[in-house]
Amino acid sequence: MGMDPEIDALDAYSRVVSSVAASLLPSVASLTVRSRRGEGAGSAVVYTADGFVLTSAHVVAGAEGGVAEFTDGTQTRFDVVGADPLADLAVLRIREPGVPPATLGNADELRIGQLVVAVGNPLGLAGSVTAGVVSALGRSLPVRDGRHTRLIDDVIQTDAALNPGNSGGALADSAARVVGINTAVAGIGLGLAVPINSTTRLIMSELMSTGRVRRAWLGVAGATVSLPPALAQRLGQSKGLRLAEVVPGSPAGLAGLYVGDVMLAAGGRPITGVQDVLRLMLGPAIGARLPITVLRKDALVDVVAVPAPLE
Repeated sequence: MGMDPEIDALDAYSRVVSSVAASLLPSVASLTVRSRRGEGAGSAVVYTADGFVLTSAHVVAGAEGGVAEFTDGTQTRFDVVGADPLADLAVLRIREPGVPPATLGNADELRIGQLVVAVGNPLGLAGSVTAGVVSALGRSLPVRDGRHTRLIDDVIQTDAALNPGNSGGALADSAARVVGINTAVAGIGLGLAVPINSTTRLIMSELMSTGRVRRAWLGVAGATVSLPPALAQRLGQSKGLRLAEVVPGSPAGLAGLYVGDVMLAAGGRPITGVQDVLRLMLGPAIGARLPITVLRKDALVDVVAVPAPLE
């Protein structure tokens, strides 16, 4: 007699969830944060053997440090190495060595419907584990930092239930690789996570080395437009960014970009919208040559811009 296939499937599912939990819980901290704004709490994930820890920027906003507690009872002080409110990520460092690091994955490989497990360590609970599936990818989440509003790119949406204490904790795939950092719930039963991908890894390494993230500035604004079918076929991309504004004297202006140009590529990557440009505007882009291809009156035109620091 074979087992009921539904029981088999549930068994396999719970085995995956419990193995991810067992693998990650020792690396997930419960944070107590003291700042001028009072006391806060959240979760965080250790990702290097020498004690670097990742959490949400809003969990440690205004604080220089606090206490991290692990499920085995270890307590240690942590210092905030650097935070980037515009990506809602912060890097901390714990003073206690020897906490096992989690493995980071790549959110760009996620698929809708894929199983994910949210692992947090809210205060007073010995670790919290919820499972669900990826319900949407590529959403943008608006965040504010003072006067600037920016969209966090490629947010992962999941139906794994998250409570606010899970904020800063890990979102992992079935192989226990951390693919996102959970953020506070926007509405009931909706989990959102900032992805771990090449862009956020760059942000993390800038935070680790200098404690802040420098951003570059090009000086364009525009909207996505569809390309003429023949050109779209030739380029293998169907959309471009039509420039509605080129700031005079900006890197884009100095490079010879004009209102009405349709940006097709920058730095060898296709440009289909403003987010594609922002993705290139991290610290390493400052002062570096950025080749840009635009469509201008039916002709392809190449220019070179040199992004400036965003003040």
